[in-house]
Amino acid sequence: QVQLVESGGGLVQPGGSLRLSCAASGSIFSMYVMAWYRQAPGKQRELVATIATGGSTNYADSVKGRFTISRDNAKNTVYLQMNSLKAEDTAVYYCRAQSLAYGSYWGRGTQVTVSS
Repeated sequence: QVQLVESGGGLVQPGGSLRLSCAASGSIFSMYVMAWYRQAPGKQRELVATIATGGSTNYADSVKGRFTISRDNAKNTVYLQMNSLKAEDTAVYYCRAQSLAYGSYWGRGTQVTVSS
């Protein structure tokens, strides 16, 4: 079992920045592919970014060049640095841990609101 706890969300003005964190329990964090998803009101949950066990990353086209995903295996934490935020980035952001061997787990989410 892995427990994921997101933090760092909040209210920010357009053009601003936020850094989300997702802290994971357990001792095999490094063996999970980690991902950030988001879900806006009335919309389906969508993939924002992933980071593989080896550190390679992928991003949704809508956030490329603005968001950066990273991981610190020593701290069992994955981050999402979000810059140049737009109103359309407003959503609940979820952390996910995935492993073919160990299963898939979700956090409870953190709200990000981009508004002036």
